[in-house]
Amino acid sequence: MAKLTDIIQVSARRPHQASVREIIVKRTAAVAASGTWLDPEGVRRPAGEVHGWQQGMNQTLCGLALSKSRLTRFPHVTWDDAQPSTGSQADAVSTVCPRCAAALGQRRDSRPWRRSNPRP
Repeated sequence: MAKLTDIIQVSARRPHQASVREIIVKRTAAVAASGTWLDPEGVRRPAGEVHGWQQGMNQTLCGLALSKSRLTRFPHVTWDDAQPSTGSQADAVSTVCPRCAAALGQRRDSRPWRRSNPRP
C-alpha cells in the first residue's frame, strides 16, 4: 500500500493529472496470467496473456473474473516486470491486455499526443 507521504508528494507535483486512486493502483498493480512457467531458479513466472490485477480483488483491472477466466495470480510480479518490451520476467508473455494497460496509464504509442495544426 502506498504511504500517505508518497501520495501527497506525487499529487503535489502534478495536481491536475493524478488522482489518489490512480497513484495507488499504479503502485500496487500485480499480474494475473493465463499460463505459468518456471525459470531456472524454480520461481513461477507469468506466461501467455497477461492482465493487471490489484491484490485483494477477485477481478482484473479490465473486469475479468479471475476464477471464471482461469487466470493465475502472480503477486510477486509487478506490472512493469511483465511487459515484454522492458520486463525481466516476461520471457513467455505472448500478449498484454490492452484494457489493463490503459487502466494503468500506458499509451498506445510512446509519443505524447500533440495537435499539429491548431485552429486560430
